[in-house]
Amino acid sequence: MKIKNNTKSDLTEQARSLAHYTYEWINIHVPSLKTNSHNTERSYRISLSLYAEFLESVKGITPFNLTGDCFSVERLNEWLIWLKQIRGVCNGTCNNRMAAIKSLLEYMGGRDPAFSYLHIRASEHIHPLREPKRKVTGMSRQAVQAIFAVPDIKTPIGLRDLVLMMLSYGVAARIDEVLSLKIIDIHLKAKDPFVILHGKGGKIRSIYLQKLLVEWLERYLKLFHEPTPKPNDFLFYSPCHTIGAKLTQTAVSKRLRLYAKIAHERCEDVPLDLHSHLWRHSMALHWREDNINIVEIKELMGHSSLQSTMVYQDVTEEQKKAAIETLEDTVTKAMKKKWKLPENKGVAAMFGI
Repeated sequence: MKIKNNTKSDLTEQARSLAHYTYEWINIHVPSLKTNSHNTERSYRISLSLYAEFLESVKGITPFNLTGDCFSVERLNEWLIWLKQIRGVCNGTCNNRMAAIKSLLEYMGGRDPAFSYLHIRASEHIHPLREPKRKVTGMSRQAVQAIFAVPDIKTPIGLRDLVLMMLSYGVAARIDEVLSLKIIDIHLKAKDPFVILHGKGGKIRSIYLQKLLVEWLERYLKLFHEPTPKPNDFLFYSPCHTIGAKLTQTAVSKRLRLYAKIAHERCEDVPLDLHSHLWRHSMALHWREDNINIVEIKELMGHSSLQSTMVYQDVTEEQKKAAIETLEDTVTKAMKKKWKLPENKGVAAMFGI
């Protein structure tokens, strides 16, 4: 069958459709249905912006010559090379950028079957780049305690910051999960107190709270949410705004850097570049040190895949040391005392000659 060549008007209509679906995807679908994470949405926007920059600056694409070929496997592979060689992007970030564009193509195909081949071909022929095994580092327990000792709990802000850090560490939550907590998610009067965390993709999980953390949360609630806490109020908010305004990640990051600088002078294990996600890494590693099963850690952290949790599977230094000591002790006890045998009384025999 002879395929009719596209006319100029057909190409213009195709460009309109591609632009329309892309606009819908990034401005409506992603923020309302694809994710509720501000960081994920921002990552998608950056990915789309970089692809648009590549099409315009490298391939000379304009709104008037935009076609489905602009999202072909060949173009996408060229974009990956451009990201690595020109932008200096690592393999892991390249994979994230490509995943965003594949999501766009999947959306386009769902809206118009004429574009479904774009996502099918991209999925079949573009595979994730190999990433070096990621070494996850966390803080020592001494470093954690050193940071907890810094905030001035006699002040409201100091108390708030301490409780926020203790909660982030105690439940190994993502920072957005902690900042998105509302009063209705806190269950301190239950037989076994717990919090309900709203994770990625709308997934919900509950985490039990240790007794000490419950006591600090009660003290915080009494100061910041009494006398009538409202169920839909955010647990953590900025006193500079209304109680309905969620505390921002930027504000938290500034406070963490301040505390890290002070704590580092008391404990060198404290990283100066302390960031919110380090609480999550640290708790996960400490769970492993306490021999908690990796599958249980997966559920506690809200990972959708065990592969994500496996980065914490590496044996810790304490576990290595204990294993070596145990091995040496076992081997030593099992060795025959050859020097006690009659035929091995000489020095040469003692040396194994």
